[in-house]
Amino acid sequence: MLIEIRVPELGHDATEAILVGWHRQPGDTIAQGEPIADVMTDKVNVEVESPASGTLVELRAAPDDTVAVGAVIATLETAA
Repeated sequence: MLIEIRVPELGHDATEAILVGWHRQPGDTIAQGEPIADVMTDKVNVEVESPASGTLVELRAAPDDTVAVGAVIATLETAA
C-alpha cells in the first residue's frame, strides 16, 4: 500500500516551509517514526517522520524547495 508523506502542521500561522534536506533516498527501508527529512520556517525547524514502516518509493521535493503545509513530499510503500 502506498502512503503519502506530507509536510506536517508547523504552527498556527505557518503555511509553508523550506525543505532543508533528506535523511533517506528512494529504495531505503524506513521504520515508523524515523526522521526522513528536515523542513524549516522562519520560526521553527522540524524533522518530518515516517508515518509507517516500509520502503521509500519517491521524493517529490528537492532541497531548498518551498513546500506548503499538507503538501505531499514523498511516498512510502508498506507491506500491508
